[in-house]
Amino acid sequence: MKFQFYYEKLLASDEYLKFKKEHPTAYACSGFFALDLEKKGENNQVHFDFWLPEHEKMYSFKVTGPVEFVNVENYDKRPFEKLSMNYTFDLVDVQKAIEKRMEDDKIKGKMLKMMFSLQKLDGADFLVITVFLNNMGMLKVDYDIAEKKITEIEKKSFLDMFKIIRNKKEDKK
Repeated sequence: MKFQFYYEKLLASDEYLKFKKEHPTAYACSGFFALDLEKKGENNQVHFDFWLPEHEKMYSFKVTGPVEFVNVENYDKRPFEKLSMNYTFDLVDVQKAIEKRMEDDKIKGKMLKMMFSLQKLDGADFLVITVFLNNMGMLKVDYDIAEKKITEIEKKSFLDMFKIIRNKKEDKK
């Protein structure tokens, strides 16, 4: 799944051209990609998000299938950083890098679904990736786009997530 293919599809769409004409100050601020490995891509998703600084609001476009404008409910009013969108990464290559790292780190499990969030923070572009494994495990992966490498990988289990939720509830009491 090549980033540039989907971004060019968005740029050529009537929905985007209409949006850009109505909101010339809007800029790309994030992207979301989901790879459904269990169902061989049947439920893959691609979204690009745009920030309107004058309205302090985010808008999104779903790019899988026909391009669709999606209104986003966002509670964060901080200005999002502008992404360059001049990327050439392929999510399948990132998947292979994660599989190799799992092998090297002896992390067990088969990848079922991968969710990628394209972000810019403090001037650096990166992917934050959540990988769901068949053994009730999860991986949190940070991937440096410029360097094309994994900068951090952390394995968690779904049970760890329940502990976090339970601890937060206990803290509120």
